[in-house]
Amino acid sequence: MKIYILHLETATKVCSVALSENGQLMALKEIEEDGYSHGENLNLFIQDVCNEAQIKLKDLNAVSLASGPGSYTGLRIGAATAKSLCYALDIPLIAIDALTSLKELAKEKYSTTNLCAVIDARRMEVYNAFFNSEGKQIKEISADIIDENSYEEYTPFVCFGDGADKLKEVWKDKDCTIDASIKSSAKGQVKIAYNKLVNKDFEDVAYWEPFYLKDFIAGKKKK
Repeated sequence: MKIYILHLETATKVCSVALSENGQLMALKEIEEDGYSHGENLNLFIQDVCNEAQIKLKDLNAVSLASGPGSYTGLRIGAATAKSLCYALDIPLIAIDALTSLKELAKEKYSTTNLCAVIDARRMEVYNAFFNSEGKQIKEISADIIDENSYEEYTPFVCFGDGADKLKEVWKDKDCTIDASIKSSAKGQVKIAYNKLVNKDFEDVAYWEPFYLKDFIAGKKKK
């Protein structure tokens, strides 16, 4: 039996859509832009991955998405799209936190050290979580302002995600590796989503909301 899952990643500036069959990646379409382009691209990318895999939306068995933390706007767009598909197709919704999804990508490259997944939360603040070399979470998700002494108890570690670049200078003397090339992607959800589907670990489509971690603060419009 073929199990198809659509995966949506909208927690950061990366707009990413993947399609998997029985826990294996079949198609991926993603873009990273300075502005958030999820509203313009998400539905187009969904159609693109379905066309590449030569399936129709009605063939989907579930939709997974990044549950947060991350961009308020991005998460709202992802949630609205995923819920609409689940309602229309009468299929389950699977939520995967964005930092665990990031960890899955890093684990393929770094398998012998602690992993620090970070998503930019503006200025010197990041959403973050730590995982050991086996992929087990060893620090809960939080939003922290970073200085040179942050997370000494977890060294040595690899830091990755879209919040990693800005930590290079402040952590230049820390026993850690900064790998900003590893960024959010829907392909990080593939294995986790398949296991959740097998175990029927679903969300209530009507009541589920993204994990924002921080309250939304609207910025002033630029003149």
